[in-house]
Amino acid sequence: MNEFQLHPQLAADTQCLGEFPLSLVLLANDCQYPWLILVPKRADIREIHHLSEADQQTLMCESCAVACLMESVLAAEKINVAALGNMVPQLHLHHVARFSTDAAWPAPIWGKHPAIVYANLGDEVALWQQRLSKVDGFTPEQCA
Repeated sequence: MNEFQLHPQLAADTQCLGEFPLSLVLLANDCQYPWLILVPKRADIREIHHLSEADQQTLMCESCAVACLMESVLAAEKINVAALGNMVPQLHLHHVARFSTDAAWPAPIWGKHPAIVYANLGDEVALWQQRLSKVDGFTPEQCA
């Protein structure tokens, strides 16, 4: 059985913030959208339904906690949650706070505009770690 490893494309496009009991929490390095990604720490998993029933429930709880946090601290008009996996086969769950003023509104964000990296990524990481520290089960910077 293989060990969990973060897909190289996710590692290249994100910054790890920490982890929940099941999932790594990543920040997408695109300042156009507040965008967090959960990656279950399970090897060779491509789909949510491939997880055990207990892991499915845990992922849903972690996802809802992230969505609630984003909605409350950002006053987002909509939280888009998606598990596409067309480009990166490793199961990962996107959480994107959307606003009618954002660059892609009302269209999906994927492929709409090239990413614009954070000028101060370290500050953004610290801010999200502070926010996430209020969520039960989150541990900062323990990324595998």
